[in-house]
Amino acid sequence: QVQLVESGGGLVQAGGSLRLSCAASGRAISVYVMAWFRQAPGKEREFVALINRSGFSTTYADSVKGRFTISRDNAKNTVYLQMDSLRPEDTAVYYCALGGTYGYSDALYNYWGRGTQVTVSS
Repeated sequence: QVQLVESGGGLVQAGGSLRLSCAASGRAISVYVMAWFRQAPGKEREFVALINRSGFSTTYADSVKGRFTISRDNAKNTVYLQMDSLRPEDTAVYYCALGGTYGYSDALYNYWGRGTQVTVSS
């Protein structure tokens, strides 16, 4: 059984930065695609970023492209999301997910963390 635990969320002013971490246990993440999703109040969960097994290929939602960076450290069994130039519309619960197929549909991901709250004030 895989467990994913997100950390690093918090309250930040617009224009600021946060770095989210997702630590995995129970299985090595090196054979899996890892992704970040988010869900704002009253909205459906949406794709943010994903990274392939090696870390050499990444994909971002248009809304975060150029501001967010996903990375992974397979030796530490951890994936990261560096978030810069944050905007109030980035406010959401951020979830990391683990799956076997490279894609942005949440249906592709088998394991999910419980999420970490990110709040961006204007």
